Amino acid sequence: MSERERDASTSGGVPVTDDLIDRLVTEAEEGYDVTALRRRGGRRPMGSAAAEVVPVRLDPELRAALLRRARNDHTSASEVIRRALQAWLDVA
Repeated sequence: MSERERDASTSGGVPVTDDLIDRLVTEAEEGYDVTALRRRGGRRPMGSAAAEVVPVRLDPELRAALLRRARNDHTSASEVIRRALQAWLDVA
């Protein structure tokens, strides 16, 4: 086994060998039946439509407070911001 094969692995821990790569290339070239592909996790839907990323600038003190709150609540900064906006705007 080459050093490349020893160091590289798929997310399932299977070594990526030249044989595996050849099989995957052949499979891809033959095409996929998209109706047979299984859905993989992904983010949970939010609200009535796809969520949108909204960039916001925060001063260092506010950012630090946000991160402290997220850590204390065992959640993400995004979730703290969503909860705060929902409460402030009085929406569900």
